[in-house]
Amino acid sequence: MKQFVVNLKRYFDAERNAGSMVSTKDPAERTAKALGIGKITVKRIMAEHNKNGPKSIIPPPRSKREDYRIAVNLQPVIRQYIRSENLKGRRVSLQKLQNYLIVEHAVEIAITTLWRSLQRWGVAYGIGKRRSSLKERDTIILARRKYLRTRRANRNPDGTLKRPEVYLDETYINKNHSNQFTWYLDEDGPWVNKPAGKGPRWIIVHAITQAGWVQGAELRAIAY
Repeated sequence: MKQFVVNLKRYFDAERNAGSMVSTKDPAERTAKALGIGKITVKRIMAEHNKNGPKSIIPPPRSKREDYRIAVNLQPVIRQYIRSENLKGRRVSLQKLQNYLIVEHAVEIAITTLWRSLQRWGVAYGIGKRRSSLKERDTIILARRKYLRTRRANRNPDGTLKRPEVYLDETYINKNHSNQFTWYLDEDGPWVNKPAGKGPRWIIVHAITQAGWVQGAELRAIAY
């Protein structure tokens, strides 16, 4: 609109400089030249205005973009809810998130708005992983409790041992264990004659107490 005002003012200035008499035989052509648009555009706009009245030139109200965005103070709330549900092993869906915001914060947000906001915040959506290490079988839980009760039964009131406690441990290394990186010539390529498979396993077992290593308990063996 500002550009149209500038064009119209410059056009009238040019008419004044050219002379006091101007031709008004073709108002559409004169309007088009003054505004810098096509004559057909002027005729189309006037025809629409004559048919529908002033409402044809009033643009429809723009939708407020802020209505389609989530308030800034809700972002940490949503992040904390998603993190909390994940740690509890519960699935988080857009519908569940929407219900949470309605019940807990009295805020109703469209599903599409939630989806776009989560993507904009870098929240990923994918296959959940099972943390089986935190879900032990009942037999393992019972064995641990039995072990702890046995250890406590072997303690005197002052914390000393009634009978010596022996701890066993083992370690191993494969015969063909080696680093996968190597220096090589470009013309030859990394063709290293490395044995296939892990090969035999070298195993070491030993026992220890509070007094030190148990004499004669060391065991070295090769497993094929």
